[in-house]
Amino acid sequence: MNLHIRVFTIGALAKAAGVSTPTIRYYEEIRLLPPAPRTAGGQRTYDDEDLGRLTFIKQCRDFGFGIDQVRVLLELSISTNRDCVETRDIAQTHLDEVRQKLAELRVLERRLESFVTRCDIACAGGPGQDCVIFKDMAAPAKGSCCG
Repeated sequence: MNLHIRVFTIGALAKAAGVSTPTIRYYEEIRLLPPAPRTAGGQRTYDDEDLGRLTFIKQCRDFGFGIDQVRVLLELSISTNRDCVETRDIAQTHLDEVRQKLAELRVLERRLESFVTRCDIACAGGPGQDCVIFKDMAAPAKGSCCG
């Protein structure tokens, strides 16, 4: 049986994983990726295992996991003696954080919508300095207390 192992240059790996070459160098520097073997000419070489690891890292980062969380998830992904509950707990904590940010963004959305609506009604087309948005933004937010 003839097994063919794909070998990637840093540029080919970057393209296959959808990241930049500086990102790969950075991940090697902080040891999320192991240092790549080099050719006699000093060029880094990578294989499918590196591509899988880099793709996993990229997905984690796309989901907003921090570098330290990615590091732990990478450790868990190859562990035979750690419970996957650890992985679930990391994901749950991150999900809770995302939900909190979404709630904050919904409040922000409502306030901005109010600013735009008030401007459309009260002053749109008038002098910029008279825009109600400036007055609204300078007023304490409703529900804020004693400062």
